[in-house]
Amino acid sequence: MREEYEERYELMMERIAEISVDAGFPAPYDAYFTEVATFIREAMTLLEEAEQGFLANASIEECEKRQEKFFGKLKEENYGESFLNPSYGVEILGEDLGGMLSMLYADLLSLVAAAYEQRMDLVCIWSELFVQIYGCFVEEMQEQNNPQRLSEESCQWIAKNVKDTIYWFYHDYCEVFTPEPVVHMIDVSYDFLYNNIMFSDLSDNRYLYQFGLPVGENEIGLANYLRRLPEEKIQAMARTFTEGYRKGFEVSGKDLSKKKTVKIEAPLGFERVTREAIKQFKEMGLHTTFVREANLSIYGRGANKRGYYSTSVNRQFDYDHKDDKAYYFDKSFVERRLEVMRDTFEKNKELAAAFGGPAAIEVFGEEPFAPVNKPENAAFTKKQNSLNVYQASESGKIMNTYIPGDEYSFTIIAYPLPAIGEDFEEIFSKTVELNTLDYTLYQKVQQQIIDVLDQGEKVHITGCGDNHTDLVVALHPLENPEKETIFENCVADVNIPVGEVFTSPVLEGTNGVLHVKQVYLGEFCYIDLDITFQDGMIVDYNCANFDTVEENKKYIADNVLHHHETLPMGEFAIGTNTVAYRMARDYQIADKLPILIAEKTGPHFAVGDTCYSHCEEVPMYNADGKEVVARDNSISLLRDRDPAKAYFNCHTDITIPYDELGDITVICHDGRELPIIKEGRFVVPGTEILNEALDEGGK
Repeated sequence: MREEYEERYELMMERIAEISVDAGFPAPYDAYFTEVATFIREAMTLLEEAEQGFLANASIEECEKRQEKFFGKLKEENYGESFLNPSYGVEILGEDLGGMLSMLYADLLSLVAAAYEQRMDLVCIWSELFVQIYGCFVEEMQEQNNPQRLSEESCQWIAKNVKDTIYWFYHDYCEVFTPEPVVHMIDVSYDFLYNNIMFSDLSDNRYLYQFGLPVGENEIGLANYLRRLPEEKIQAMARTFTEGYRKGFEVSGKDLSKKKTVKIEAPLGFERVTREAIKQFKEMGLHTTFVREANLSIYGRGANKRGYYSTSVNRQFDYDHKDDKAYYFDKSFVERRLEVMRDTFEKNKELAAAFGGPAAIEVFGEEPFAPVNKPENAAFTKKQNSLNVYQASESGKIMNTYIPGDEYSFTIIAYPLPAIGEDFEEIFSKTVELNTLDYTLYQKVQQQIIDVLDQGEKVHITGCGDNHTDLVVALHPLENPEKETIFENCVADVNIPVGEVFTSPVLEGTNGVLHVKQVYLGEFCYIDLDITFQDGMIVDYNCANFDTVEENKKYIADNVLHHHETLPMGEFAIGTNTVAYRMARDYQIADKLPILIAEKTGPHFAVGDTCYSHCEEVPMYNADGKEVVARDNSISLLRDRDPAKAYFNCHTDITIPYDELGDITVICHDGRELPIIKEGRFVVPGTEILNEALDEGGK
């Protein structure tokens, strides 16, 4: 591949060097092209240094200088006057060009990772795009005899040509970009990240800078802390993680022996644990794969932290650019991308069949982020939102064809970041304890709750104080209570830590209002989140993050509904992990917990698909031998006759914490009312132990 690009690359080096010295344009365009060309030139130098082996021997000081050079403009103190900021781009370059050129610059940041991976091909094609766009300006400048100022007509002509150039670049190179995350997920021959994890000297923080990711205080703090832990503790942490993955196959009756690969998703700085997990998975007969976090608009850059990732330099930057593909996103692009995706899976169908699913390590502890909405940011049209939904649905079907849901599993666990504050080490230790709570104790206690829930036809949930939740959730009927159950008894397998019972509600008859005073969903904070359900479907929603109802509704539509007009309630659960709740209150970190832990600290309601999405036909049994029969709802049942309407390809849990909770009451067919929780405390006989943590007075 290198030989194919060498000549083109040499031409680009010369052209980029010329532009970086003098773009040859009148202000303000000269500033943009000079800055971005300088960035590309430095990325080319980085590539050469990587090829020559210089990077591995760089001092910490040299590594830090490189970090500042490539990621410094993202820092809050610099971002306001950076072309990476769409608002600044529009202010300086104009409405027609500023947003697009900011999007291009944001995608060009991917050159840092490409250089570390010695991907001359990627550095070359991105440089060619930049030079093409530069050429749009040169052509018009020459046409106008090099004026001192471009006219409005000239700017509009350039903007049209820039947009066309960007459009065709992403369409033409779809066959390059689309296969990469698929192949990296299932093929162990992509080993850049694997080799860095397995063979780096983890005793020296210089290794952190070899991944091509931003390195900040969180990454350094994690590596330093884990380095001090005894080996047996590292092994135990990894064992909790890998055993959760194994148990996921076991409890769902899936055959792990058919699988050969597992994808690890993990944060930079966690390499001691990740390395040990790789070894333990190998003992199970599984080789590990890694996919880099999304660093291009085509992959949904900025939407979330998945893959192999580091914490954000600036979450507002992520938010500003999360919809950047709106500049080139249309039906033709979607169909081409789906075609390439399907072809990639078909060419690699044996590798896909042997893929077992992801094992993910999440992190938490950063301050809750409430983004600023900017009119200059790229935004999807209504038609594009429909295409997003269509693409997600079709992608899900392709994935399920080659990696069937009934043969696939996962696990997920979370740990705190140093950003959580001065109690980081205490909280980390508490989280380790949390992740290893007594499996059998919770299984027994939760069964007492399920025995009551199985008597009901619906459940009434209310808030207390300022929380005005008032919801009635309809339950699946039981034909044979001796052998069937409505709720799954969920302990620490795929979702660590322990602590919930959950079901797929009957949509018809599920009505009311869900309210949470503050909740952190994914990367974003929601204040006074209100969602109204009618027959299980969302009919209204609002929050108090922004000044106008329109902004608040758009925030929820984009990030909770994921551009769908409505979503069903896909899950109703009662979290039982009061130890997690106590930890959150003792250290005042409730607003920083990931949903993985937060969902265990009260009742929660997922909007989107059920927990059994694409696996509805697979029997699921609790430890008592009863089959969990509530795996479907009236939406998922459409999969046989109208599969496009059966799945939404999203699932977002929203939790009411115990201190905002009033009562949870089971309403039976004969009119009996059986309380599960009353005034925020568990009242089912056999569950009293759960109240101990709720009633403790602090750490």
